Amino acid sequence: MNVHDEFLCHVTAYGTCDGQRIGVPLGTYRAPTLALALWWLRDRASWIAERLDPLPDNPRFPSGSLVPVADTVADVPGLLRAWCADVGQQELVGEELAGGRLVRIAASDDTTEYELLAESVDALRMQRTLPALVLPVA
Repeated sequence: MNVHDEFLCHVTAYGTCDGQRIGVPLGTYRAPTLALALWWLRDRASWIAERLDPLPDNPRFPSGSLVPVADTVADVPGLLRAWCADVGQQELVGEELAGGRLVRIAASDDTTEYELLAESVDALRMQRTLPALVLPVA
């Protein structure tokens, strides 16, 4: 039996209000397996991407209500979708989580930082002695 069999996953959006950094929890999941933790992280990243960049022909939005952003704005939806599709990144996250390390995946635009965190419940209990792996989304 692997020591790191259960994982705690969080998704949070951070922004600034009255000059203070404010976090808004977007979801938490206690995954009973590594595979489910990875699935949940990908699912939440896709969920964020779809809400930030929905398809223009979606009937829920009136015609003309969606407009493109400037080329200078970071493409958070594109970054999150690319991360979800990158098998190598998924394997790296899986290896780090299985090794008891905290994993943080973050992407930011001009106003908001979107953060996905995951870690072993057992590592939490053992008061993590290993440094966190911070993966830039590129």
